[in-house]
Amino acid sequence: MDTPRAPLSPPPAGTLPRATRRAALRGRDAVTLLPRGAAALALTVIGRAGSACSLLRAVPPPGAPRPSPVRVAGHAVTAVLLGAPALVLAGVTLLALARGPFYGFVDQGPYDNSWGGPGKGGAWLAHFAVAVPCCLAATAGLHGLAGLHDRLTAPLRGRRRAGWVLPTALVCCLAGALFVWAFARQLP
Repeated sequence: MDTPRAPLSPPPAGTLPRATRRAALRGRDAVTLLPRGAAALALTVIGRAGSACSLLRAVPPPGAPRPSPVRVAGHAVTAVLLGAPALVLAGVTLLALARGPFYGFVDQGPYDNSWGGPGKGGAWLAHFAVAVPCCLAATAGLHGLAGLHDRLTAPLRGRRRAGWVLPTALVCCLAGALFVWAFARQLP
C-alpha cells in the first residue's frame, strides 16, 4: 500500500533566498558609503587604519602587508565621493516610491493637471508606470556603485584593480555632483 508523501516544509520564517539577501546587503552598502567613508577617514586620521579598512569592507587577508594610512585615507575619500551619488540614487528611489505606487495617498487631488488625470485612477496608474522603471534604474545604479566601490578597494585587500575602475569612479562622482548642482539650481 502506498503511503502519502509528506508535504515539503516551507523555509524557516525570516530567511531570504541567497540572491535576495545579497542584493539587500549590496544596497545597504551603497547607501551607507558616505557615512562609512567619513568614519573611515576619521579613524585613519587618529591612527586606526585597520578599523578604517574594516569599515570600508576591505580587510587585507591574513599575512598580507597592511596598507599605508595614506592609501586607506585615499580610499575613504573616494568612498565619501561615491557615497554622495549613492544617496542621490536612494533619494530618487524613495521619491519614486512615494510619488508612484503611493501617489493617491501622497496627493489628495484635484487631479485635473496631473499625469493621467483628471481621474484619480488614471493619475495613480500613470505615476506608477513612471515610478517603476525609475526605481529599477536607481536600484541598479546603487548596486553598480557598491560593486564599483568593491573593485576600487581591491588594492586594500591585496588584489589588483582593473584600469577602468578609477576613471569610472571619478565620472560617477562628477555626474552626482552635476545632478545635485542642477537640482539645487531649479529650486526657488
